[in-house]
Amino acid sequence: MTRYADLVSARKTPQTEKVHDKQVKNSAGGYSFKLDKWGRLQRFLILGAEGGTYYINERKLVKENFASLQECLADDGLRAVKEIVDISVGGRAPSNEAAIFALAVASAHGDAGVRSAALEALPQVCRIGTHLFDFLNSLKEFRGMGRGVRKAVAAWYLEKDPHRLGLQVAKYRQRNGWSHRDVLRKLGGEMGDAEPSKAVILRWVVGGMEGLDARHVNRNDVKSDYDGHAADALPKIIVGYEKCKSASNAREAAQIVREYRLTHEMVPSEHLESSEVWHALMESMPIGALVRNLGRITSLGCLGKFSDAQKTTIAKLTDPVAIKKARLHPLQALKALKAYNDGGKSGKGSLKWTPEAKISDALEDAFYLGFDAVEPTGLNTVGSLDMSGSMAAHIAGMPNLSCAEASAAMLMVTARCEENHEIQGFSDGLTPVNISKRERLDSVMNKTAGKTWGGTDCALPIVWATQGKIPVDVFHVYTDSETYCGSIHPHTALEQYRQKMGRDAKLVVVGMTSNGFSIANPDDAGMLDVVGFNTAVPALMADFARQGFGG
Repeated sequence: MTRYADLVSARKTPQTEKVHDKQVKNSAGGYSFKLDKWGRLQRFLILGAEGGTYYINERKLVKENFASLQECLADDGLRAVKEIVDISVGGRAPSNEAAIFALAVASAHGDAGVRSAALEALPQVCRIGTHLFDFLNSLKEFRGMGRGVRKAVAAWYLEKDPHRLGLQVAKYRQRNGWSHRDVLRKLGGEMGDAEPSKAVILRWVVGGMEGLDARHVNRNDVKSDYDGHAADALPKIIVGYEKCKSASNAREAAQIVREYRLTHEMVPSEHLESSEVWHALMESMPIGALVRNLGRITSLGCLGKFSDAQKTTIAKLTDPVAIKKARLHPLQALKALKAYNDGGKSGKGSLKWTPEAKISDALEDAFYLGFDAVEPTGLNTVGSLDMSGSMAAHIAGMPNLSCAEASAAMLMVTARCEENHEIQGFSDGLTPVNISKRERLDSVMNKTAGKTWGGTDCALPIVWATQGKIPVDVFHVYTDSETYCGSIHPHTALEQYRQKMGRDAKLVVVGMTSNGFSIANPDDAGMLDVVGFNTAVPALMADFARQGFGG
C-alpha cells in the first residue's frame, strides 16, 4: 500500500529534489541553498577562484564570482569597497589577488563616489609593488589610465617615505609585463610635485644611475632639483642594491647584504647558491620570505642543529605578535609545512633537503598562531570532514593542498581547543578518520591526502548523532556543499535531531570553495555559513556556538 504522505514529506525528501524555496540545484545535481551576493563576495575575496573546483572550471567560477561582485557594487558600492579593504588589510585571505582584482573592478564602476573610494583605497590593498602591478594588469581590462587613476598611482609612490619607496622599487621590480619604469612613464605630469628626496629615486627607476645625471634626463621623465651628484641622495637600500650587482664573489655580496639589509630579490642569482649569502639574508628576513625559502635555506645547511640560525628561525615562527604583524596567513604556513616536510621530492626542480623536525614543529605553531584567539566553549562539538571525491580538488592557487587536507587541518584548531569533541569524515557513508588533538598536523593531513571517496551526503553526521542519541551542541561541517546522494536534506536532518533530542543544536557550515552554495538554511538562526580559511573563523564559530538563536 502506497503511503502518499511519504512521497511529499519534507522529512524524507531526497537531496536530488527541492525541499525549500531558497534552494537551487548545485553543480553535483543535488539541491543546496544559494548564497546571497554578499556571502558569495566574501567567499571569493577569501578563497579566490584559481583552478576552479571539482565541478566548475576556473573560467566559469571566475565569471560567476565576477557577476556577484558586480551585483554588490550595484547594490551598495561603498559597502563592497569596504569589504574588499577589510578582508585585505585584516590579512583574512591567504592570497591578496582576489581583493586586488575586485578593487580594480570597483575602480571602473559607473558611480564616481565608488570609483573614488576604490582608488583612495589603493595603498591599503596594494601594499607592495607586485600588488600595484597586478592591479594595473587587471584595471586595463575595465578602463584606461585616466586622471583619477594616474593621481591614485602617483600617490602610491609619493606618500611613501624615501626608505620605504626605495625598498619597493628595488625589491619588486617587475611582474606581469609591468615595471616601475613603465608605470612612471604613464603618469606624466602627476609626479611633478615629488619632493627632491623622492624625485631622485624615481629618476633612478626611469634611467638607472646614468639617469641621475641631469644631462641624461628626458623631458618626459621624472625631474628633480638635484644636479649631477644626485646619486649621493639615493636611500641606503638602493645604494646597496647597486653595489651588490657588481659584487665579485659571495663573501663580498654577503657583506653588502648585511650592511644594507638587502632582501633576496636584490641579490644577483649567481650569489643565491651561497650559504654565506643566505646566512646574511636571514638576519633581517621578513617572516613571509623566510617561510617561502625554508627548503632552500635547509638544503644549503643554514639551519643546522643547535645553530643560532635555527634558533632564530624557530623564534620568529612561534612569535604570535610577529606572525600577526607579518600577515602570515595560516594557509601559507600550512602550504609551507607540507612542502617543507616533502623535502623537495614532489618539486620540479633539483632542490632537495632533509627536513629539520624543529622547523616543522615551528611551522605547525605558525599555522595555529595565524588564527584569532579562540576561547573554548565547553560544548559538545562534532567536527565533520567532507571526504567525497570533489574535496580532492585543490585549494585555489595551491596545487599541493587539497580541500580535504585543508579541512582536516582546520578541524585540528577545534580539536586542540575543545575538550568535548568528536571528529569524523563522510562521503556517501561515514568514514572514521581517528584524529586526535595531540597528533601532528602533517599526520592529520596525511590521513586525508589522496583518500577521498564516493558521493556527498552532508546530512550523515547529523543522522549518525540522531540514530545514536548522541547529545551534540554544535555540528561543524567542512564541505563544498555539493551534496546530492542522501535521502534527507542536512537542514531537515538537523530539525529532526532537535525535535527528537530536545536540544537546540546548531550547525556551522565551513565553505571550502568559492562556489555559490551552502547547506545552511539562511532562515534558521541556528545555522551559520562561514568561509574556510578566514583567519577569524574559529573564533567566530565559537562565539556563535555560545550565543542563543538570533544572538
